Amino acid sequence: MEHFYTLQGEGFHHGVAAYFIRLGGCDVGCVWCDVKDSWDAESHPQLQVTDIVAKAKEHPARVAVITGGEPAMYDLTSLCQSLHDEGFKTHIETSGAYPLKGNLDWVTVSPKKFKAPIDETLAKADELKVVVFNKHDFDWAEQHAAKVSENCKLYLQPEWDKRDSMTPLIIDYIKQHPQWELSLQTHKYINIP
Repeated sequence: MEHFYTLQGEGFHHGVAAYFIRLGGCDVGCVWCDVKDSWDAESHPQLQVTDIVAKAKEHPARVAVITGGEPAMYDLTSLCQSLHDEGFKTHIETSGAYPLKGNLDWVTVSPKKFKAPIDETLAKADELKVVVFNKHDFDWAEQHAAKVSENCKLYLQPEWDKRDSMTPLIIDYIKQHPQWELSLQTHKYINIP
């Protein structure tokens, strides 16, 4: 759908320069998705892996974040290999609803209620990032935290339009459950992609 160079805005790698590769196509259909125009894969041009990697190489950072849409709908083996061949670390941001195909260095799973993550993908998560839309999402977050490895980083992130009401609840929750950390969409605060 699009590709661009920016700073990672949220989660464990926030503030890190990275080349984002946003793949079109998503059947998860999250109501608060920031990029609903990514859902229809057919409405975006197809690019060759070599062209994507060539664009990524124009920038000095060697982190590539594969996102969507839902990038795990696709076999990412060729893209990951080509990026690795050029010295990139490959990260993915996924809902976890599909098995991962490709050699990924960092897996961020952000589960959605509309299409549940599968246990196989949760087990591979380096980072679990749960978007908190209402107070019931804390229990939902804990259900998923029970399915990730003990080394997985745990993040609670307020849904952007609910940040004023949810952030104080998240702070209180983390103070009581310090295995969790706060993730904010800093890219939105500082107005970068």
